[in-house]
Amino acid sequence: MEFRHFRYILKIAEEGTLSRAAKALYVSQPSLSQLLAAQEKKIGAPLFDRGTRLTPTAVGRRYLEMARSIIALDESFHQQVDDIVRGAAGDVTVGLTQFRSTHLLAPMLPAFRAKYPKITLHLREDTTERLEEMAAAGEMDCMISLLPIDERRFDYDILFEERLLLALPPAHPVCTALGLVPGDRTSLPRVPLAALRETPFLLMHREQKLHDMLLTLCEDEGFVPEIALETRSMNTAHALAGAGLGTAVLPETLIAAAPPAHPPCYAAIEGDPCRMIVLARAKKRYLPRAVSIFREELRTFCSDIQKEQKPL
Repeated sequence: MEFRHFRYILKIAEEGTLSRAAKALYVSQPSLSQLLAAQEKKIGAPLFDRGTRLTPTAVGRRYLEMARSIIALDESFHQQVDDIVRGAAGDVTVGLTQFRSTHLLAPMLPAFRAKYPKITLHLREDTTERLEEMAAAGEMDCMISLLPIDERRFDYDILFEERLLLALPPAHPVCTALGLVPGDRTSLPRVPLAALRETPFLLMHREQKLHDMLLTLCEDEGFVPEIALETRSMNTAHALAGAGLGTAVLPETLIAAAPPAHPPCYAAIEGDPCRMIVLARAKKRYLPRAVSIFREELRTFCSDIQKEQKPL
Protein backbone atom coordinates (compact mmCIF):
# COMPACT_ATOMS: atom_id res chain seq x y z
CA MET A 1 0.00 0.00 0.00
CA GLU A 2 1.45 3.39 -0.99
CA PHE A 3 1.92 6.27 1.43
CA ARG A 4 0.01 8.42 -1.07
CA HIS A 5 -3.11 6.35 -0.36
CA PHE A 6 -2.79 6.95 3.36
CA ARG A 7 -2.36 10.70 2.91
CA TYR A 8 -5.26 10.99 0.48
CA ILE A 9 -7.68 9.10 2.72
CA LEU A 10 -6.56 11.08 5.75
CA LYS A 11 -7.32 14.25 3.79
CA ILE A 12 -10.82 12.91 2.93
CA ALA A 13 -11.45 12.37 6.65
CA GLU A 14 -10.15 15.85 7.47
CA GLU A 15 -12.22 17.66 4.81
CA GLY A 16 -15.38 15.57 5.14
CA THR A 17 -16.23 15.55 1.42
CA LEU A 18 -14.53 14.22 -1.70
CA SER A 19 -14.85 17.54 -3.50
CA ARG A 20 -13.06 19.54 -0.78
CA ALA A 21 -10.41 16.83 -0.34
CA ALA A 22 -9.76 16.69 -4.09
CA LYS A 23 -9.39 20.47 -4.21
CA ALA A 24 -6.95 20.45 -1.28
CA LEU A 25 -4.91 17.64 -2.87
CA TYR A 26 -4.96 19.18 -6.38
CA VAL A 27 -6.42 16.01 -7.91
CA SER A 28 -9.69 15.39 -9.73
CA GLN A 29 -12.69 14.25 -7.71
CA PRO A 30 -13.33 11.16 -9.92
CA SER A 31 -9.74 9.93 -9.48
CA LEU A 32 -9.94 10.43 -5.68
CA SER A 33 -13.28 8.61 -5.61
CA GLN A 34 -11.74 5.71 -7.57
CA LEU A 35 -8.78 5.54 -5.18
CA LEU A 36 -11.13 5.37 -2.18
CA ALA A 37 -13.29 2.70 -3.83
CA ALA A 38 -10.20 0.63 -4.69
CA GLN A 39 -8.94 0.80 -1.10
CA GLU A 40 -12.34 -0.18 0.30
CA LYS A 41 -12.52 -3.13 -2.12
CA LYS A 42 -9.05 -4.26 -1.11
CA ILE A 43 -9.90 -3.99 2.60
CA GLY A 44 -13.32 -5.58 2.16
CA ALA A 45 -15.29 -2.94 4.09
CA PRO A 46 -16.33 0.70 3.65
CA LEU A 47 -14.09 3.29 5.29
CA PHE A 48 -16.73 6.06 5.35
CA ASP A 49 -20.48 6.33 5.80
CA ARG A 50 -21.83 8.27 2.81
CA GLY A 51 -23.99 11.10 4.14
CA THR A 52 -23.91 14.85 3.71
CA ARG A 53 -20.47 14.57 5.26
CA LEU A 54 -18.23 11.51 4.98
CA THR A 55 -17.93 10.01 8.46
CA PRO A 56 -15.40 7.23 9.22
CA THR A 57 -16.89 3.81 9.95
CA ALA A 58 -15.46 1.61 12.73
CA VAL A 59 -13.10 0.09 10.14
CA GLY A 60 -12.36 3.57 8.82
CA ARG A 61 -11.40 4.87 12.26
CA ARG A 62 -8.98 1.97 12.66
CA TYR A 63 -7.57 2.61 9.18
CA LEU A 64 -7.03 6.31 9.95
CA GLU A 65 -5.32 5.49 13.24
CA MET A 66 -2.93 3.06 11.54
CA ALA A 67 -2.34 5.45 8.62
CA ARG A 68 -1.27 8.21 11.02
CA SER A 69 1.05 5.80 12.85
CA ILE A 70 2.68 4.56 9.63
CA ILE A 71 3.19 8.09 8.28
CA ALA A 72 4.62 9.20 11.63
CA LEU A 73 7.10 6.29 11.55
CA ASP A 74 8.15 7.19 8.02
CA GLU A 75 8.60 10.85 8.94
CA SER A 76 10.53 9.87 12.08
CA PHE A 77 12.95 7.77 10.00
CA HIS A 78 13.61 10.58 7.53
CA GLN A 79 14.01 13.12 10.33
CA GLN A 80 16.58 10.92 12.07
CA VAL A 81 18.49 10.58 8.80
CA ASP A 82 18.34 14.37 8.37
CA ASP A 83 19.71 14.83 11.88
CA ILE A 84 22.67 12.60 11.10
CA VAL A 85 23.38 14.13 7.70
CA ARG A 86 22.43 17.79 8.08
CA GLY A 87 23.02 18.66 11.74
CA ALA A 88 21.42 21.95 12.86
CA ALA A 89 19.05 22.20 9.92
CA GLY A 90 15.53 21.17 9.03
CA ASP A 91 11.88 22.16 9.38
CA VAL A 92 9.96 22.77 12.60
CA THR A 93 6.17 23.07 12.61
CA VAL A 94 4.90 24.94 15.66
CA GLY A 95 1.25 25.25 16.68
CA LEU A 96 0.17 28.34 18.61
CA THR A 97 -2.55 30.95 18.92
CA GLN A 98 -2.31 34.22 17.00
CA PHE A 99 -1.78 35.95 20.33
CA ARG A 100 1.34 33.86 21.13
CA SER A 101 2.55 34.26 17.57
CA THR A 102 2.44 38.04 17.90
CA HIS A 103 3.58 38.55 21.48
CA LEU A 104 5.91 35.58 22.13
CA LEU A 105 7.47 34.26 18.93
CA ALA A 106 7.76 37.57 17.06
CA PRO A 107 10.28 39.01 19.57
CA MET A 108 12.26 35.75 19.60
CA LEU A 109 12.46 34.84 15.93
CA PRO A 110 14.92 37.40 14.53
CA ALA A 111 17.73 36.24 16.86
CA PHE A 112 16.77 32.58 16.32
CA ARG A 113 16.84 32.97 12.52
CA ALA A 114 20.26 34.68 12.68
CA LYS A 115 21.66 31.91 14.88
CA TYR A 116 20.12 28.98 12.97
CA PRO A 117 19.61 30.09 9.34
CA LYS A 118 19.12 26.51 8.14
CA ILE A 119 16.16 25.82 10.44
CA THR A 120 12.86 26.81 8.86
CA LEU A 121 9.87 27.43 11.12
CA HIS A 122 6.30 26.80 9.97
CA LEU A 123 3.53 28.27 12.14
CA ARG A 124 0.06 26.72 12.51
CA GLU A 125 -2.25 29.24 14.20
CA ASP A 126 -5.54 28.16 15.78
CA THR A 127 -7.39 27.87 19.09
CA THR A 128 -5.80 25.81 21.87
CA GLU A 129 -8.46 23.11 21.50
CA ARG A 130 -7.87 22.69 17.77
CA LEU A 131 -4.08 22.82 18.23
CA GLU A 132 -4.19 19.93 20.69
CA GLU A 133 -6.20 17.81 18.27
CA MET A 134 -3.78 18.55 15.41
CA ALA A 135 -0.72 17.90 17.58
CA ALA A 136 -2.12 14.57 18.77
CA ALA A 137 -2.73 13.62 15.12
CA GLY A 138 0.93 14.30 14.28
CA GLU A 139 0.26 17.44 12.22
CA MET A 140 2.92 19.50 14.03
CA ASP A 141 6.16 18.95 15.92
CA CYS A 142 5.18 20.93 19.00
CA MET A 143 2.70 23.53 20.21
CA ILE A 144 2.58 26.37 22.69
CA SER A 145 -0.39 25.62 24.92
CA LEU A 146 -1.71 25.92 28.47
CA LEU A 147 -2.19 23.70 31.47
CA PRO A 148 -4.20 21.64 32.12
CA ILE A 149 -3.31 19.37 29.22
CA ASP A 150 -4.01 15.68 28.63
CA GLU A 151 -0.85 14.05 29.98
CA ARG A 152 -1.85 10.71 28.44
CA ARG A 153 -1.33 12.25 24.99
CA PHE A 154 1.33 14.91 25.54
CA ASP A 155 4.71 15.56 27.10
CA TYR A 156 5.45 19.19 27.92
CA ASP A 157 7.96 21.72 29.23
CA ILE A 158 6.81 24.65 31.35
CA LEU A 159 7.76 27.95 29.72
CA PHE A 160 6.41 30.59 32.12
CA GLU A 161 3.57 31.60 34.39
CA GLU A 162 1.11 34.28 33.31
CA ARG A 163 -1.05 36.25 35.75
CA LEU A 164 -4.69 37.02 34.96
CA LEU A 165 -6.03 40.53 35.58
CA LEU A 166 -9.39 42.26 35.48
CA ALA A 167 -10.10 44.77 32.70
CA LEU A 168 -12.95 46.91 34.05
CA PRO A 169 -15.12 49.52 32.30
CA PRO A 170 -13.87 52.92 33.52
CA ALA A 171 -17.35 53.89 34.77
CA HIS A 172 -17.70 50.74 36.90
CA PRO A 173 -18.47 51.46 40.59
CA VAL A 174 -15.44 49.38 41.65
CA CYS A 175 -13.16 51.70 39.65
CA THR A 176 -14.70 54.75 41.31
CA ALA A 177 -14.47 53.23 44.79
CA LEU A 178 -10.80 52.27 44.33
CA GLY A 179 -9.80 55.42 42.46
CA LEU A 180 -8.61 53.47 39.43
CA VAL A 181 -7.37 55.39 36.39
CA PRO A 182 -7.89 53.97 32.88
CA GLY A 183 -4.70 52.40 31.52
CA ASP A 184 -2.79 52.64 34.83
CA ARG A 185 -1.08 49.39 35.94
CA THR A 186 1.23 50.86 38.58
CA SER A 187 -1.24 49.99 41.32
CA LEU A 188 -3.30 46.81 41.02
CA PRO A 189 -5.60 46.42 44.03
CA ARG A 190 -7.03 42.94 44.51
CA VAL A 191 -10.75 42.64 43.80
CA PRO A 192 -12.79 39.54 44.75
CA LEU A 193 -14.75 38.24 41.78
CA ALA A 194 -17.78 37.93 44.05
CA ALA A 195 -17.90 41.75 44.09
CA LEU A 196 -18.63 41.59 40.34
CA ARG A 197 -21.54 39.15 40.41
CA GLU A 198 -23.90 41.82 39.01
CA THR A 199 -21.40 42.84 36.32
CA PRO A 200 -21.71 41.68 32.67
CA PHE A 201 -18.60 39.80 31.51
CA LEU A 202 -16.93 39.45 28.12
CA LEU A 203 -16.31 35.74 27.57
CA MET A 204 -13.82 34.05 25.26
CA HIS A 205 -14.97 31.33 22.82
CA ARG A 206 -15.48 27.84 24.25
CA GLU A 207 -12.52 26.49 22.22
CA GLN A 208 -10.23 28.79 24.21
CA LYS A 209 -9.12 27.74 27.69
CA LEU A 210 -9.82 31.19 29.11
CA HIS A 211 -13.53 30.46 28.52
CA ASP A 212 -13.64 27.64 31.08
CA MET A 213 -11.20 29.41 33.39
CA LEU A 214 -13.50 32.43 33.81
CA LEU A 215 -16.54 30.22 34.41
CA THR A 216 -14.63 28.14 36.98
CA LEU A 217 -13.32 31.21 38.81
CA CYS A 218 -16.86 32.60 39.07
CA GLU A 219 -18.27 29.22 40.10
CA ASP A 220 -15.69 29.04 42.91
CA GLU A 221 -17.05 32.40 44.12
CA GLY A 222 -20.61 31.05 44.08
CA PHE A 223 -22.15 32.69 41.02
CA VAL A 224 -22.71 32.24 37.29
CA PRO A 225 -21.51 35.29 35.37
CA GLU A 226 -23.84 37.32 33.19
CA ILE A 227 -22.35 37.25 29.68
CA ALA A 228 -22.56 40.47 27.68
CA LEU A 229 -20.74 39.10 24.64
CA GLU A 230 -18.59 36.15 23.51
CA THR A 231 -15.55 36.66 21.25
CA ARG A 232 -12.58 34.72 19.87
CA SER A 233 -10.27 37.73 20.19
CA MET A 234 -8.69 38.80 23.48
CA ASN A 235 -7.80 42.11 21.83
CA THR A 236 -11.49 42.65 21.09
CA ALA A 237 -12.47 41.83 24.68
CA HIS A 238 -9.78 44.25 25.88
CA ALA A 239 -11.09 47.08 23.67
CA LEU A 240 -14.72 46.39 24.55
CA ALA A 241 -13.93 46.55 28.28
CA GLY A 242 -12.42 49.98 27.69
CA ALA A 243 -15.54 50.98 25.76
CA GLY A 244 -17.71 50.04 28.76
CA LEU A 245 -19.42 46.93 27.37
CA GLY A 246 -18.34 44.58 30.14
CA THR A 247 -15.56 43.25 32.34
CA ALA A 248 -12.91 40.89 30.92
CA VAL A 249 -10.45 38.53 32.58
CA LEU A 250 -7.27 38.77 30.49
CA PRO A 251 -3.62 37.69 30.71
CA GLU A 252 -1.22 40.37 31.91
CA THR A 253 0.90 39.59 28.83
CA LEU A 254 -1.76 40.91 26.48
CA ILE A 255 -2.63 43.87 28.66
CA ALA A 256 1.01 44.97 28.73
CA ALA A 257 1.67 44.36 25.04
CA ALA A 258 -1.46 45.67 23.33
CA PRO A 259 -3.27 48.51 25.14
CA PRO A 260 -6.33 49.71 23.22
CA ALA A 261 -6.87 53.33 22.20
CA HIS A 262 -9.40 53.74 25.04
CA PRO A 263 -8.08 51.50 27.82
CA PRO A 264 -10.11 50.03 30.67
CA CYS A 265 -9.14 50.16 34.34
CA TYR A 266 -7.07 47.29 35.68
CA ALA A 267 -7.13 45.36 38.93
CA ALA A 268 -5.72 42.12 40.24
CA ILE A 269 -8.05 39.25 41.11
CA GLU A 270 -8.13 38.14 44.71
CA GLY A 271 -6.21 34.85 44.89
CA ASP A 272 -3.94 35.86 41.99
CA PRO A 273 -5.05 33.19 39.46
CA CYS A 274 -2.42 32.38 36.84
CA ARG A 275 -2.05 30.34 33.68
CA MET A 276 0.90 28.04 33.05
CA ILE A 277 2.24 28.29 29.49
CA VAL A 278 3.85 25.10 28.12
CA LEU A 279 5.57 23.76 25.02
CA ALA A 280 3.87 20.42 24.36
CA ARG A 281 4.46 17.56 21.94
CA ALA A 282 2.70 14.27 21.25
CA LYS A 283 3.95 11.37 23.36
CA LYS A 284 6.36 8.89 21.74
CA ARG A 285 6.96 11.27 18.84
CA TYR A 286 10.60 11.43 17.76
CA LEU A 287 12.16 14.78 18.62
CA PRO A 288 14.28 15.87 15.61
CA ARG A 289 17.42 17.86 16.31
CA ALA A 290 15.91 21.00 14.77
CA VAL A 291 12.87 20.72 17.08
CA SER A 292 15.13 20.09 20.07
CA ILE A 293 17.14 23.24 19.22
CA PHE A 294 13.95 25.32 18.92
CA ARG A 295 12.70 23.91 22.23
CA GLU A 296 15.87 24.87 24.11
CA GLU A 297 16.06 28.32 22.52
CA LEU A 298 12.42 29.06 23.40
CA ARG A 299 12.88 27.88 26.98
CA THR A 300 15.97 30.07 27.35
CA PHE A 301 14.20 33.08 25.82
CA CYS A 302 11.24 32.72 28.21
CA SER A 303 13.54 32.22 31.21
CA ASP A 304 15.57 35.33 30.38
CA ILE A 305 12.44 37.47 30.01
CA GLN A 306 11.02 36.18 33.30
CA LYS A 307 14.29 37.04 35.07
CA GLU A 308 13.87 40.60 33.85
CA GLN A 309 10.36 40.47 35.37
CA LYS A 310 8.74 41.44 32.11
CA PRO A 311 5.35 39.92 31.26
CA LEU A 312 5.52 37.70 28.16
